[in-house]
Amino acid sequence: MPITEFLEKNAREYPDDICLVEINPEITEQRRVTWKEYELIEPTPRVSYRREITWRVFDEKANRFANLLLQRGIKKGDKVAILMMNGLEWLPIYFGILKTGALAVPLNFRYSAEEIEYCVNLAGAHFLVFENAFIGRVEEIADRISKGRLLIYVGEGCPGFAEDYNSYSANCSSRSPEIDLSDEEDAAIYFSSGTTGFPKAILHKHRSLVHACIVEQKHHNQQRDDIFLCIPPLYHTGAKMHWFGSLLSGSKAVLLKGTRPEFILDAVSKEKCTIVWLLVPWAQDVLEAVESGRIDLKEYRLSQWRLMHIGAQPVPRSLIKRWKKIFPDHAYDTNYGLSESIGPGCVHLGTENIHKVGAIGKAGYGWEVKIVDEERNRVLPGQVGELAVKGPGVMTCYYRDEAATAEVLRDGWLFTGDMAQEDEDGFIFLVDRKKDVIISGGENLYPVQIEDFIRKNEKVHDVAVIGLKDSRLGEIPAAIIQVREGEVLTEEEVRAFCMELPRYKRPRQIIFAPVPRNATGKIEKPKLREIYGANHLIADQNLA
Repeated sequence: MPITEFLEKNAREYPDDICLVEINPEITEQRRVTWKEYELIEPTPRVSYRREITWRVFDEKANRFANLLLQRGIKKGDKVAILMMNGLEWLPIYFGILKTGALAVPLNFRYSAEEIEYCVNLAGAHFLVFENAFIGRVEEIADRISKGRLLIYVGEGCPGFAEDYNSYSANCSSRSPEIDLSDEEDAAIYFSSGTTGFPKAILHKHRSLVHACIVEQKHHNQQRDDIFLCIPPLYHTGAKMHWFGSLLSGSKAVLLKGTRPEFILDAVSKEKCTIVWLLVPWAQDVLEAVESGRIDLKEYRLSQWRLMHIGAQPVPRSLIKRWKKIFPDHAYDTNYGLSESIGPGCVHLGTENIHKVGAIGKAGYGWEVKIVDEERNRVLPGQVGELAVKGPGVMTCYYRDEAATAEVLRDGWLFTGDMAQEDEDGFIFLVDRKKDVIISGGENLYPVQIEDFIRKNEKVHDVAVIGLKDSRLGEIPAAIIQVREGEVLTEEEVRAFCMELPRYKRPRQIIFAPVPRNATGKIEKPKLREIYGANHLIADQNLA
């Protein structure tokens, strides 16, 4: 069945239950307080911006938008792009698109005007739905993309080149359009991170979305009384597919805007959240705030918080060791996935396997995995190869890119481009991205392994290892190190610390600088190579 039926089921069974809460701690609102017939003159407290909706309202909003689209001529197979920040409107708009039989096309909110235009054209989107934060970028390209394409604006102050979502959808029916949908129909186009050029368009069917719901609920056992704190952007498969566990269980979720440690802990405390998905940098920030004494956990209500899980990038063992010291009662899990495999869950550690922290785990519910060599034959345990996954959540194709599709899809297997190895117990450990492997003097160096080692240094906040061109060795490893706030770390200290590494794995260049990460927490290594590649072409031969 299509994923829209889960929403309709919740609206029938739990119509008045709160399903979504939006919190923005960086915006405050003045609340007018009255006592009997008198209005208080004294200044009233300012509180964080907060909104909420019920399952019934969620479904009604989705139906209104679906009927608006149908009135404007949308039909099965058409595409509607979404360019919005997280908020209460995002998911009803997404589900409204799906209810028409059209494809939802979420766009990265960090895209430039040029990238927005490229993605809208590649997907063949008929409509673009956007909000206030993107008026400038959309206006840059409006003359080019509005020809044969409707621009719909969500929010106050609709610009003249767009149509107003609020006024039009309010007059549409709140009843379901009742379009027949099947699991094998196309549902959504997501875009790859685009860290190696313009992003690829990833096509998924309804069965992929449904499988993501089932996998997430199986892995993390969401129940009706769970409350999920969602911080990452909803345009990305990771955030939305983790929320799908809440959709399947009919439980509440909190959309938090802001990643500061105090925002996260305050939301968990006040909203009584039980499940939190973090990216590595956010988890590090929470730990450092607690360890430094800047945050006192006694000021928060956290006893109901049962599960913290991390995905989107390799997780340092040292981070989880520190986390469990501060939060000993938390269950912990790691999730691995790609947009091409409908987000997280194709490989999964499991809360019962915390002794294997550092591994991404084993095949997730309903998935198969294997590790292969260059000829795509299985390798033995302990050998490094490319990770491949197979299951109902694998993408249909890279939309309008047969060559790229043929490179990664074969006989139902998705070849991920991630290098991995399997231990004697069948647990899979990520080694690195295939394209990020450094070949130095004929040796393959895997940056993640070096990064994991350097992160053990208590003065290191974050680190990225990249390959820089070298006249003698071809490439040499360079470590870009972001020092923890309030600490001082020298190049000599780093080199002494790295003496425990084999000689060929020791960084030949040490650079102290911020480590950039994208919205999903992944290190932006192409950006680092662009910044430092031209300035560090030749290694200091005295370090050889």
